[in-house]
Amino acid sequence: MAVLGLPFIVAAAEVDEQQRPGEPPAALVQRLSQAKAMAVACRHPNAVIVGADTVVVLDGEVLGKPADAGDAVRMLRALRGRLHLVYSAVTALHVATGRQATELSESCVWMRDYSDEEIAAYVASGDPLDKAGAYAIQHQGFAPVARIEGCHAGVMGLPLGHLARALAAVGVSVPVDVAQACASATGAACCLSDARPNVRHCPR
Repeated sequence: MAVLGLPFIVAAAEVDEQQRPGEPPAALVQRLSQAKAMAVACRHPNAVIVGADTVVVLDGEVLGKPADAGDAVRMLRALRGRLHLVYSAVTALHVATGRQATELSESCVWMRDYSDEEIAAYVASGDPLDKAGAYAIQHQGFAPVARIEGCHAGVMGLPLGHLARALAAVGVSVPVDVAQACASATGAACCLSDARPNVRHCPR
């Protein structure tokens, strides 16, 4: 949010993040981003609320935040050297007007062939325990990702271009060049500057 030049406060949303039976991952993250925004709206009646959610999907299985260190190890081993999908959704809710908009980012992520020793050191750092799929693409010490196709910021958890579009839809303008700000923050080209569609069709 700071990268986009927007003042903000953080408000925790107590939302059940369990996937419903038969619910596709894309629908899950959109529903949760909306639920998170709605959960805090009553406490901030004069605000614009942003709710966000991210999941990692491997072989159709949704990988949320690991339950513990052992679960983090399991996820990282399963992801190692393979392609997976990352879905991130953002919802902007203008509480006073009731206007709401949700944007979805889908990215294809190829992991590098990191070692068991690297996994152990990364998990011991504690960093994976609050991350979907048990990793942060931006972690310089572990650097788990070989390449991505899609939104780098979305894999980090907050797709800035998609957020700017959602905010615009509820009447909030972003005071910076979003593509430039995103590229500066992530070190990767912003998907807004990519002529291809935002939704990717990854090889299966």
